[in-house]
Amino acid sequence: MIFVFPSLEQRNNMSKDSPSSIPMPRHRRGFKAFWVEVVRELKKVNWPPHRETNRLTGVVLIVCGMIVAFLVILSNIVAFVFHFITTG
Repeated sequence: MIFVFPSLEQRNNMSKDSPSSIPMPRHRRGFKAFWVEVVRELKKVNWPPHRETNRLTGVVLIVCGMIVAFLVILSNIVAFVFHFITTG
């Protein structure tokens, strides 16, 4: 793959045309237009059934609980080892 970089003159012309390299819309749309677009995009989403959502939420909570239990056990083991080393 070959990369072609713009010349110094081309870069100077680009900076004169636009104040930044991020494309900006020509007009500002309002808050209402933003929410209309958000609702339109949310209607396109393929939402999972309620039962599947509950099942997956349960899986996430169980995995979180297992991680918490593992970290508590690991913390107690490390605390016991440090206590045993420092007090003899």
